[in-house]
Amino acid sequence: MIPEIVLWLIFFIPLGSFLIIAGVIRPFFNRYAFAAGYLTIAAMASALVISIIALASVINEHAGIEYAAHRWLDIGPMNITIGITLDALTGIMLVVVTAVSLMVQIYSTAYMKGDKGYARYYAYMSLFTMSMIGLVLASSVIQIFVFWELVGLCSYLLIGFWYHKPSAAAAAKKAFIVTRIGDFGLLLGILYLFFNQDTLAASGLNSLIVADVNTAAAAGIITSGVATWLAVGIFAGAVGKSAQIPLHTWLPDAMEGPTPVSALIHAATMVAAGVFLVARFFPLFEASKEAMAAVAIIGGVTALFAATIGLVQNDIKRVLAYSTISQLGYMMLALGVGAYGAAIFHLFTHAFFKGLLFLGSGSVSHASGGTFDMRYMGGLRKIMPWTYVTFLIGSLALAGIFPLSGFWSKDEILAHAWGNGDTVSRTVFWLGLIAAFMTAFYMFRALFMTFEGEFRGGAAKDPNAEAHDEGETHPHESPWAMVGPLVVLALAAGAIGFIVNPTTSLGIVPIHWFTEFVSGHLHHETPEFNIPVALISSVLALAGIVLAYGMYGVKRSAIVSPADMGRWFRPLYQLFLNKYWFDEFYEKLLVKRVFYRGLAQGLDWSDKYLVDGLVRVIDRVGKGTGRVVSHLQNGQLQGYGLGISVGIVLIFGIYLAIR
Repeated sequence: MIPEIVLWLIFFIPLGSFLIIAGVIRPFFNRYAFAAGYLTIAAMASALVISIIALASVINEHAGIEYAAHRWLDIGPMNITIGITLDALTGIMLVVVTAVSLMVQIYSTAYMKGDKGYARYYAYMSLFTMSMIGLVLASSVIQIFVFWELVGLCSYLLIGFWYHKPSAAAAAKKAFIVTRIGDFGLLLGILYLFFNQDTLAASGLNSLIVADVNTAAAAGIITSGVATWLAVGIFAGAVGKSAQIPLHTWLPDAMEGPTPVSALIHAATMVAAGVFLVARFFPLFEASKEAMAAVAIIGGVTALFAATIGLVQNDIKRVLAYSTISQLGYMMLALGVGAYGAAIFHLFTHAFFKGLLFLGSGSVSHASGGTFDMRYMGGLRKIMPWTYVTFLIGSLALAGIFPLSGFWSKDEILAHAWGNGDTVSRTVFWLGLIAAFMTAFYMFRALFMTFEGEFRGGAAKDPNAEAHDEGETHPHESPWAMVGPLVVLALAAGAIGFIVNPTTSLGIVPIHWFTEFVSGHLHHETPEFNIPVALISSVLALAGIVLAYGMYGVKRSAIVSPADMGRWFRPLYQLFLNKYWFDEFYEKLLVKRVFYRGLAQGLDWSDKYLVDGLVRVIDRVGKGTGRVVSHLQNGQLQGYGLGISVGIVLIFGIYLAIR
């Protein structure tokens, strides 16, 4: 059993890295800013080693390890505690966060080389990783909320890292505001638990301890109706952080940050936090059929919705951004249909191949002078063989091609959805199946546009490209500090699904070791490997690859011209290209018309004419009354005496009348 103090080191080591960089290196030794990178890498490597030990401890114990909570604050009868949760979910998430973060930090030493904010960048990255680790380890609802907001703050700082660019500043502000909308729902759920703590306290449970909330939900102490509202509030926070429809618009704009930041956000931290939150409160969600149905439907719709937009994007990072939204939809879909283990399995595999793909996009941008527009790339396969091979592995894994990692986790989700048999599960199954075809198409469209054909000039030909220190004017393979992490992540993306999900001696039917390990405490039955579902999804994925090759992979002339395809399906093409006009709807209708011209101007009018008007009326009444009374104050004693006499007579008369 791993001591608690050792687990706390996973949190405090990145925190120490942040404090040293922000408090010592950056203000006093900025000329040695390169040390910030090495310090962060050392911190992440140390945290990864301890995380692996923690995961091994959970595996050996065959269950979660309990640690006593520490008293922090007493508010009346309410005890607010802090502590650590170490179970299968925590162990897996710790390894994912620290492993991907370590690869990103190594990659960043070359990608961010020469940037004026080099030390600041690594300070933010240390704080970002520390915040996500704190969220994963948290045992209380209050801890979760604190680190949840810290993750949002760090994403704001890193998305707007190049704050001198108006687009980066706007994207950071947008991410912060949109995710706050979802966080309001999470806060309402926490407040409900706080003000209704007597219900759980009667059963000896603390309403602010996550395990106690889940225990109460499973035991029926929290009724189905209450569980629905609590789950909806928690899910609102997850919708914001994990960019589910309709709060998805911030994530594509978050590409304005440095590419390693995008890799960390999309693979292991910010967006994974929403899926983690729902998984952490999964027994509460299970207590409400309505909440489970909502999670499944929103996840399924998001998976298909984002995939359609990814079909037509020309910015390689935006293709990957919409891919992330779609895959997060897959995870939510899985949680909604009860496939808890499959959802975490997909979160686990997705972290490696999505981190690989984002770092690969940074590598090709580095080779193309700083542009991310695929229309100005091309012909990079021979120039960048390492980047090409690793990007190909990541694309195959994301497409769900056997035997790469995405195949095992994606098909387990689909098999579970199909096996449930109810209307909601069958509906989201078909949505996920269509999204699988689209995923394969848009990823290999990106691969062929980027690596096949002839080089089309890079940033020198891109009218929208900005001068960037990270790239050069001629294409070239990236330095080994960038290629090394790509190779490591490619190996993980290729083999990790098979390693943690081994097959029987016949090599045909998988043993769902990972799923059973993760969801064992929920006593779920893991469905058998569904060969027909796996075959159908694989055939659709291969069909998507073939279609992408026919349109973009043929050297001389495409079998199916993209221009012809766009013309034949012009209404759909415009719909996808304009992202369903969600941004226009939010910015032009909701923000400008409803908020500014409606609500804000209405409040301005009421402030001017109602509030200020009432004040002016009171002022005038007071002045008028004062003028009338002032005429009675003339200084004549005879008048005062007469007034007193009349007053006495009136009082006496009233007294007689009442008596």
